[in-house]
Amino acid sequence: MIVTRFAPSPTGFLHIGSARTALFNYLFAKHHNGKFLLRVEDTDQARSTEETKNAIISSMEWLGLQWDQEIVYQSARAQRHKEAAQNLIEKGMAYYCFSTQEEIEIARNQAIASGASFIFQSPWRDADPSTYPKNQKPAIRLKVPKTGQTITHDLVQGDVKVENEHIDDIILLRSDQTPTYMLAVVVDDHDMGITHIIRGDDHLTNTPKQILLYQAFGWDVPQFAHIPLIHGPDGAKLSKRHGAVGVEWYKDAGYLPEAMCNYLLRLGWSHGNDEIISRTEAIEWFDIDHIGKSPSRLDFQKMNNINGHYIKVADNEYLSNIIINELKADPESSEYIKQGMNSLKTRANVLTELVNLGKIYLINQAIEISADAQEVINTTDNAFIDEITQLILA
Repeated sequence: MIVTRFAPSPTGFLHIGSARTALFNYLFAKHHNGKFLLRVEDTDQARSTEETKNAIISSMEWLGLQWDQEIVYQSARAQRHKEAAQNLIEKGMAYYCFSTQEEIEIARNQAIASGASFIFQSPWRDADPSTYPKNQKPAIRLKVPKTGQTITHDLVQGDVKVENEHIDDIILLRSDQTPTYMLAVVVDDHDMGITHIIRGDDHLTNTPKQILLYQAFGWDVPQFAHIPLIHGPDGAKLSKRHGAVGVEWYKDAGYLPEAMCNYLLRLGWSHGNDEIISRTEAIEWFDIDHIGKSPSRLDFQKMNNINGHYIKVADNEYLSNIIINELKADPESSEYIKQGMNSLKTRANVLTELVNLGKIYLINQAIEISADAQEVINTTDNAFIDEITQLILA
């Protein structure tokens, strides 16, 4: 059975790029009648909060990306990670390293000064245990092979080869006994039975190290698919300076979840010339073969057009209730809003626009006249205004 996962770090909002990654994992699993799992990588206790965890889970639920089993919280698995690192020590695949951060920095600075690339060579890799310091807690490092190469058979990028001599001995357990990301992610993916890992190509440099870890443990290596990142409209990597990068923003701005999923699906994946794709069709059609190798650019105009389509085909009662609740409309105004919905929803691309248009049906509400509207009133013959008023009231 195919099993995928989405593994966000709850140190902030759910990034729109991460939401697309979650969507691709969800669709791939469902297409193959597999499982889609959720793991919260909350080992950074200083930056992870209940608020951010709940915000990510809420965004996932809003998008309709329902996971199949209980959420796995990485912080609860620290003991398992320690035991795994110790297992590699016992197998001779890892070693205790007593080198201090200061010693490593000195070695790095010396390499830089000589113009050489820096790969830390620990003096403790093959040290006799009798020479271990008595009052110093060691880190645990993986014994990376010094020869050969590690190949990532990537389903999107193709084969990516890295010479092992360019990979340093990975720290698995820090000297304070906390597991590193590199160890925790491999152990957790194995224990969760993950068969396919679909993630951003910014993780591609981590993959050879993780493959070496799988091999050291003697575990099957999952299949990897690294997808290009989403760029902003200017072609630069999407960041906070582009503004709306969090899912919560789009929800608050009036985008429908089905429209967001449709847009994100088409942002780097294609099915012929189809633009409007339902969830059912997405599950039926999704495959990794049609994921593009080039970064996609966020296009707000296209996003608005897709969202406008979903508003136009949405249930009138559903949309009416949104406007009524937002405007706190009285019963009589609510009835007018319901009757006018067919006309309203053809003119809105986002729900905030729809709500604003719905104000026309409010009774006994003060009318706010814009400066432009007031200028039209001031320059229009009063007799004509009276005639129009009578027609409206008739």
